[in-house]
Amino acid sequence: MSEPVSRSPIAPASPVRVEAGWEVSGGRSEAALTITDCTPLAKVHLRAPWNGATAKALGVPFGRAGRDIEDGASQDGASQDGASQDGAWLVVGSGPGEWFVFAPPEAAAAAAGWLGTVAADSAPEEFVSVVDLTHGRALMRITGPDAADLLARLCGADLHDDMAPDGAALRSAVAGVATDIIRDDRAGVPSYLLHCERSSGQYLFGALVSAGESLGIGVDGFRLPGI
Repeated sequence: MSEPVSRSPIAPASPVRVEAGWEVSGGRSEAALTITDCTPLAKVHLRAPWNGATAKALGVPFGRAGRDIEDGASQDGASQDGASQDGAWLVVGSGPGEWFVFAPPEAAAAAAGWLGTVAADSAPEEFVSVVDLTHGRALMRITGPDAADLLARLCGADLHDDMAPDGAALRSAVAGVATDIIRDDRAGVPSYLLHCERSSGQYLFGALVSAGESLGIGVDGFRLPGI
């Protein structure tokens, strides 16, 4: 009996393969501007008081994203208690009292457990909810020097460097879809993670590809660890 396979709402471009239990595109693009379906990444959602002890323990405020590094501290200096056992995790302050943790596929349980431990250790009296939304959200990444120009065609938010530098997080409409936008540069190249409700994933991905045709956008396949 074959193992079950998870599927993104975004149809994978050929060739199709299975990576970490997900059906993904195995294609590779050499284009300067690329888009990748990153839906297989774990996506764990936390709600807690915006100014409470749990928020202070996380150390990532609303509107910012922090990536933990090898010594267990995030880029903004907050302790992550060794959160990255399965690879780098990105903690995003996506709203007042609202955070997402993005982690490699199959790390959702570990990320949820870590968030629960942070909350229990820092503020056992606070009401906190932790929910695995891995299969309920679509996630994609746009990378390249023209990434902000592409988003400007579909989004009214100002994404210039002085308003949305690396590590910025915001929520806006992209092609009419409520979308969380996180700037997460790759080796100095502008890169943006966008995530939305699963039901809008294929539409948003297609709108970005269509808007990027004149910029030479290429579809790049997902590869581990993906974050």
